[in-house]
Amino acid sequence: MTQDQELLYRIGITKIPKVGPILTKNLISYSGSLEAVFKAKPSSLAKIPQVGEILAKAIAKKDYLKAAEEELELVKKHKIEAIFYLDENYPKRLLAYDQSPVLIYHKGVANLNHEKIVAVVGTRTPSDNGINFCEQVIEDLQSMQPLILSGLAYGIDIVSHKKALRSGLATIAVMGAGHGYIYPAAHRKFAQEILEQGSLITEFSYHDLPDKEHFPMRNRIIAGMCDAIIVVESGSKGGSMITAHIANDFNKDVFAVPGRLQDKMSKGCNHLIKTHKAHLLESADDIKYIMSWDDSEASGKQIQLFSELDEQETSIVEGFKDHPILKVDAIAQLTGINNQILAAKLLGMECKGIIKSLAGKRYMLRK
Repeated sequence: MTQDQELLYRIGITKIPKVGPILTKNLISYSGSLEAVFKAKPSSLAKIPQVGEILAKAIAKKDYLKAAEEELELVKKHKIEAIFYLDENYPKRLLAYDQSPVLIYHKGVANLNHEKIVAVVGTRTPSDNGINFCEQVIEDLQSMQPLILSGLAYGIDIVSHKKALRSGLATIAVMGAGHGYIYPAAHRKFAQEILEQGSLITEFSYHDLPDKEHFPMRNRIIAGMCDAIIVVESGSKGGSMITAHIANDFNKDVFAVPGRLQDKMSKGCNHLIKTHKAHLLESADDIKYIMSWDDSEASGKQIQLFSELDEQETSIVEGFKDHPILKVDAIAQLTGINNQILAAKLLGMECKGIIKSLAGKRYMLRK
């Protein structure tokens, strides 16, 4: 089977009406492979639990493959990566949940299996205090180098993405529409910035619109992909609360910022804390403590490693004194080291734990 044929089948199985993630995985499990599903006779498919004769005939008829062919062309044209749940680079945190999408459309440079992932959600109409707190927490988490995950929406979502970009952190926006429909339209320019330092991901086809039912589906990906989730400001209902409740169901650590009893946008956070569904969040130190994220040991090791640097490695380290994050070409310009030697030096220093590579061919010193 060619690579295009395999990708066609992967897209195709998501186009079959009434075949969701659980049934898709059952079909592949019982059939032995994705290719076998498409080559199986209706009588064989009908014996698989929850399939039945009508659905088996629909699968075998393959009418949906025309839509899959159109999607395949869009994926190739716009250089979108279609990641299947059996692929090595599929978000491993999502594999624990049956309802996780079988196919994710990914564009960008972020590692979907980043070591630490923090989701940030909240109201679309945050207060100045909420915005300031959100930005401060992300800034104070910078030494941990988490990936910041959110939903590209107005309010706290876009505040968290922007702050991650300014802090040199990778960020992923999980979208409730296809790659061909960036929503809201006002955030298209920020989506382009995110692609340079992070990624845009979605389970929806290229031309899918941001339908109302898409956002709870988007929220389950946010909840499933993170290690910890922060709710900055939220009313008693809404997408942030849905995401927090899903995260609780997934046994993720939820953190909520408390607020005054009279504030409408504090009701959701206060309720999460009162009902023991979230840790009270006062600062980034609370996250580091609960998550056992401590960089003090790494810092001690680095001091020792610095004494073992050669002349060129020392010049690289000195280049970071006034620039916390540097691209490869900037390092070459500051140090005068040619590209071939520099690549080897950077790799060696990364192995020693002195520097850390970031998305977009950028580096920073480990703290």
